[in-house]
Amino acid sequence: MRLNAAAFIVTIYGDVVVPRGGVLWTGSLIALCSKVGINESLVRTAVSRLVAASQIEGERVGRRSFYRLKQSAAAEFLRAADLLYGLDRPAHGWQIIHDPEMRLEDAVRQRMGHLGGSVFIRPDRGQAPPTGALVFHAEALTNARPLTAFWDLTALRDGYAGFIALFSSLTPDRLSESEALTARLLLVHAYRFVLLRDPRLPVEHLPADWNAPEARALFCRLYLALTPAAESHVAALCEGTDGPLPATTEASEHRRLALLSSL
Repeated sequence: MRLNAAAFIVTIYGDVVVPRGGVLWTGSLIALCSKVGINESLVRTAVSRLVAASQIEGERVGRRSFYRLKQSAAAEFLRAADLLYGLDRPAHGWQIIHDPEMRLEDAVRQRMGHLGGSVFIRPDRGQAPPTGALVFHAEALTNARPLTAFWDLTALRDGYAGFIALFSSLTPDRLSESEALTARLLLVHAYRFVLLRDPRLPVEHLPADWNAPEARALFCRLYLALTPAAESHVAALCEGTDGPLPATTEASEHRRLALLSSL
């Protein structure tokens, strides 16, 4: 798996740091990244880019540098966490969105299908409409053209297949605490890359060989198996401004229980 340093740091913050207060010492971040071959120079360059993108912000305590999640980025992190660790919420109909200002790449990033022109579609899970857009709700849609034609499900299916192939042989009980934390971060990183592009269409609109449920079950099973050792290592390795991060918090336990109930 080829890793982008900034994207992997986002995974670290989302999985480890956010449920433990949102602040991490740079030394801990460098140590975590070194386990996957990202050196200190790449970490510092990536951190600078994330600061410029208003994802994180720095502060100094004595001679140490810490970076915290910016409040302006918190909503984006929470939405991603809800998809990764939360219970699936079924869609209730569809949002049909007319937005002349919407760029196609932004629509894809928001997991919308393109109906043509300035019209887009997505399953309605109560998402807030884009600013200035005209949004209609449809209970059901019938069309001679399958709805799946409006999304690139082939790429998503291949992404899930790659995730399954990469992690299906992982044996958590053979890993040290350090290896378990690294494996969990890689698991989240790989799964997040596919899941955040998935529109999560209702099952009746999906192909018969759709493999997202298999990937989800594998993610939940491995995440839960890796967590006890991984979180022990979080407490041993990771520091915030108040000292070592706790192994578990109410937020991390909430994630664990939600994944457990998904199995």
